[in-house]
Amino acid sequence: MQMIASRTIPFLDVQSLAPGNALEALFRDEKGFILYLSDGGPSSIRQERLIRLGVREALVWLHEAPQDGASFWN
Repeated sequence: MQMIASRTIPFLDVQSLAPGNALEALFRDEKGFILYLSDGGPSSIRQERLIRLGVREALVWLHEAPQDGASFWN
């Protein structure tokens, strides 16, 4: 597995109004692309996701404008 790109996305927690940083990383393996998402919370309550992406979706993620970041969280 090879990491293609990663980025940190700053956000404001709506409940506590505390600043935080989410992490996204795009990997490629023999089957295609995998997007790793982490909400940046403490390890005991951190939410993480792995999403298998096709080539088109991986390209969309790679070329997202900074203001459009985190679009794969929904």
